[in-house]
Amino acid sequence: QVQLVESGGGLVQAGGSLRLSCAASGRTFNNYAWFHQAPGKEREFVAVITWGGGNTGYADSVKGRFTISRDNAKNAVYLQMDSLKPEDTAVYYCAATPGLMPSYPSRDGSYDFWGQGTQVTVSS
Repeated sequence: QVQLVESGGGLVQAGGSLRLSCAASGRTFNNYAWFHQAPGKEREFVAVITWGGGNTGYADSVKGRFTISRDNAKNAVYLQMDSLKPEDTAVYYCAATPGLMPSYPSRDGSYDFWGQGTQVTVSS
């Protein structure tokens, strides 16, 4: 059974940091991504990383503040979130897909597997 399990969410003050983790089981994946969904809004792309970790991509809203990384030996992906803002408040989801990098990595339809999400709340 394939599973993605996120952890590391919580409550933090503006300007603080959190590190999200996503542990995969059941298979390995070439591509991982993080998305987030704020209340009343659609799910949005945050960051993507390929197998070797050499290719990454970020939403403009998080560039320079968030860093995606992966540990293939642990079958895990991480999202280091620094300089957090209240507008970063959302449920954060890990997504994964095997094969080549998706043609549209920022689209949630490009990913086959999803975690259950972890809540991140940034207070002002």
